[in-house]
Amino acid sequence: MTVPRALITGITGQDGSYLAEFLLAKGYEVYGMVRRASTENFERIEPIRDRLHLVQADLLDTMSLITLLEQVRPRELYNLAAQSFVPTSWAQPVLTAEFDAIGVTRLLEAIRLVDRSIRFYQASSSEMFGKVREVPQTELTPFHPRSPYGVAKVYAHYITVNYRESYGIFACSGILFNHESPRRGKEFVTRKVTDGVARIAAGLADELHLGNLAAKRDWGFAGDYVEAMWRMLQQPEPDDYVVATGESHTVGELVDLAFQRIGRDWRAHVREDQTLKRPAEVDLLVGNASKAQSVLGWRPKVTFAQLVEMMVDADRGRYARG
Repeated sequence: MTVPRALITGITGQDGSYLAEFLLAKGYEVYGMVRRASTENFERIEPIRDRLHLVQADLLDTMSLITLLEQVRPRELYNLAAQSFVPTSWAQPVLTAEFDAIGVTRLLEAIRLVDRSIRFYQASSSEMFGKVREVPQTELTPFHPRSPYGVAKVYAHYITVNYRESYGIFACSGILFNHESPRRGKEFVTRKVTDGVARIAAGLADELHLGNLAAKRDWGFAGDYVEAMWRMLQQPEPDDYVVATGESHTVGELVDLAFQRIGRDWRAHVREDQTLKRPAEVDLLVGNASKAQSVLGWRPKVTFAQLVEMMVDADRGRYARG
């Protein structure tokens, strides 16, 4: 029996590390694309690093991607690499477009030239909906992105559809709503909150500065969401799917739950900071994942409260270990 081979771009990130673990458990041979850097951060994949094949290439360099596909010859390619922090996309809009939009085109071109039988997963985003036209959002909801990141993701989404329809490539987009974990970067609001709460609990801080506490998001667990990615590439036909919990929670609710975990009143510690608010806010994102449920048989397992508790406990553990 042939061992299935998968290539993951962005393998050192939150989603990449969970997906790598998931695929290894399924018996895959897993390759991870990494950029050459003077400092390398393999912390998230360290426990499984000896079971991975790490290979160098760059989404900014088409030839490196072509060479990579010729060498690895994957059956499945999961494109999780991106400039994924929305505030940075205002500071670096051109670079965000190079990675998140044109970089996807380079990957699809490499597939077209090397092996059109490769099954391709593109990480689309709920940020594409932006100024939402309907609630909840489905695969058919019109896009109205409100950041350079969202705009770049819309381009990537449609170029994936275009290569599927034009060249017959098995290309899927997962429109993933916010998905978090203890491996989330500290620049993201969920981890900023849980890390801040852990610091306060440890006596290392007393205040936590946050932006818009009224913003609503559909938050799920990243470990659940990577299974949906895999399920998309196992279908007889390629398609696009919303992956979400269907529940909406405010940043304020996130904060309240996190402080409850350490037995504190958040109002004594949280300061709302106008400078941390986005130039154009996305107020209400909540996804309808009924298509993913009916076609893929996928459902989230971890609840919002369980997710927040998991993240607070993990951050408290880090500070307890010193």
